[in-house]
Amino acid sequence: MKKLLPRLLFLAPGLSVLFVALPSDAVGTRQFVLREAKDFMGGDLEGTAIDSNGRVRAGFALGSVPATDAPTVWSALPQRDGSVLLGTGNDGKLLRLRGTTIEVAAETKTLAVTSLVEAWGGTVVLGTIPNGKVFKWEKDKLTELVSPKDTEHVWALAYDAKANAIYAATGPEGKLWRITPGGQAQVYFDAEEDHLMSVAVATDGTVYAGASEPAKLYRLTGPGRATVLYDFGRTEVRGIAVGQKGDVFAIANEISGGASTPKRSGTEALKPASPGGASPKIRGKGVLYHFDARGVPEELLKQDDQHFTSLALGSDGRPYVGTGVEGQVYTVDALHTSVLMADTEERQVGALLLGAGTEYVIGSDPAVVHPVKGLGGPDAVWTSKALDAGIRAQFGRLGWDASGSVEISTRSGNTKEPDDTWSDWSAPLTVPGQVTSAPARFLQLRARFSRDPKAEIREIEVPFLTDNLKATITSIEVKSGATAQGSSDGVQKSGEPITADPDSKVKLSWKTDNPDHDELRFRVEYRLVGTKTWFDLLPPGEKLTKDNTTWETKDLPEGEYRIRVTASDEPSNPPDRVHRHSLESSIVLVDNSAPAVLDLKVTGRRLTARLVDGVGPIQRIEVCRAGTDEWSPFYPADGIFDEPTEELAADVTAISPSGSVLVVLRVYDRAGNRTVRSVMLE
Repeated sequence: MKKLLPRLLFLAPGLSVLFVALPSDAVGTRQFVLREAKDFMGGDLEGTAIDSNGRVRAGFALGSVPATDAPTVWSALPQRDGSVLLGTGNDGKLLRLRGTTIEVAAETKTLAVTSLVEAWGGTVVLGTIPNGKVFKWEKDKLTELVSPKDTEHVWALAYDAKANAIYAATGPEGKLWRITPGGQAQVYFDAEEDHLMSVAVATDGTVYAGASEPAKLYRLTGPGRATVLYDFGRTEVRGIAVGQKGDVFAIANEISGGASTPKRSGTEALKPASPGGASPKIRGKGVLYHFDARGVPEELLKQDDQHFTSLALGSDGRPYVGTGVEGQVYTVDALHTSVLMADTEERQVGALLLGAGTEYVIGSDPAVVHPVKGLGGPDAVWTSKALDAGIRAQFGRLGWDASGSVEISTRSGNTKEPDDTWSDWSAPLTVPGQVTSAPARFLQLRARFSRDPKAEIREIEVPFLTDNLKATITSIEVKSGATAQGSSDGVQKSGEPITADPDSKVKLSWKTDNPDHDELRFRVEYRLVGTKTWFDLLPPGEKLTKDNTTWETKDLPEGEYRIRVTASDEPSNPPDRVHRHSLESSIVLVDNSAPAVLDLKVTGRRLTARLVDGVGPIQRIEVCRAGTDEWSPFYPADGIFDEPTEELAADVTAISPSGSVLVVLRVYDRAGNRTVRSVMLE
């Protein structure tokens, strides 16, 4: 299933469907709510459209005729006999579509036929790249009309019936050429930019030309008489169309990674793989503007995740744009309501023919011609993207808000993309009712408009209840003011400098794996190692929902403790669905009294003492000369800090070689409690 990722005008980006919690009497129930345009995006459109007001309604019903002789199509032109000519890229062919048959009408031996126009009583004129030749095709014969001087790229052509001349927008000299039936070419306008990418002529003879780098729209009232109608501040003006009342529509793009056209100084061959020269890797931002007869600009449509590749005015007078990247067709009305009219399987819409009696959407990469069979029709179907409940769910009553008659079916499965493991489509509902698709993680909706082509869907809601999965405590972390219990490498260090002050408050935190995102309640308990009784750590009546708390230990007996944290999903589930999980911590030391220094004696430059702590072990011994703050560490007599009672026998000659001096002894236990004693050396 192809994914649609458009960004409509005035809509926030993103495609996530809204999840709404129901009232508390429906504990654990959530629902998919499709209400805005972005919610309806992401699936398939067959004869349906999605507008920026969040309505699903009739859209283009498309046929399909693959153009197997062409990888890309750059231009198209309807013929009086009902056939359609196609200008191809990568091989520069002229194809002719008759009914469902496509044949090669001519070969230009160029890279691409960028533009096709009818002039001079039915003669077809072709613009090509990169040799800058203009051809004419008449009576099934192709001949060269003219090769304008210093021209490598003929990007667009327009026929001026009033002047009986062709205008050619070219590069890399940024010139607009005027070409007569006899093949004489004169420079009508020389722009400052390297390339003129687009051109159109109004019924009064006014010429409009669009430039590349920067993107400027020029208005010309005579040879060399040009004014800038608008500077888009972008990379290129890709297309121009003039309405019956003289108003002008133009599409412009900001192309990431630079322009899709070569620089004026470049002489290397252009190797485009898509209309306008943009490579498959190039992404851009497209904008559609309208200019009234006075030239007042009005932004109608903007997309920030794909550029615009084609522009045409429909028989309804509205502008239609084809996009790159996703191969979609949009239109927009005077109220700025934009409508996604069609979504093709091709990467780009290379050309649009939407005049009265001749309507085609022409996809490119690969090249496919889509006749527009009408709006909606008996096969009009909207299919949603796969709606994700996160885990397996059972689905409730499907409801919707619509005008007219629609039929909605569902199917379900456990893979992100629907496949053969999914259930079959359910029998259609013509009125809201119970979803009969099997419980699964994903649900997909399908709406048919066959009974009422004028029907519109404005909102769809599907309640669901997921399986209740157990939340699991995965780790418990214990920190006190002086030391942390354990370390990242599993080694507890002794004898290291201690910089933090002891604190009777122990900070507890834990991590939880909560797969269904239920609201959780935590219970915290403690017990003294060697006993079996657990005591509540939290005050009576406290309901803890956060993943941390503080334990005050100053009134507890000293010793080694363990903490137990229990997670319960009771706030989100009825009693018969509640899950609980508990985890015990590693040993937590409670030690709020300092070690004792007993039998401190001085013999010459040697200190001896017995160091005793209630819990232990002794963690660090330091000595310094009074007033210096130059502490030197010493080991206990046996060389290892491993007992609550240690013997000290320290030679302090290095601190005070001779003479009378006052030295300070400082002793720490593992909790960071310390005792300080001083003694005089003679």
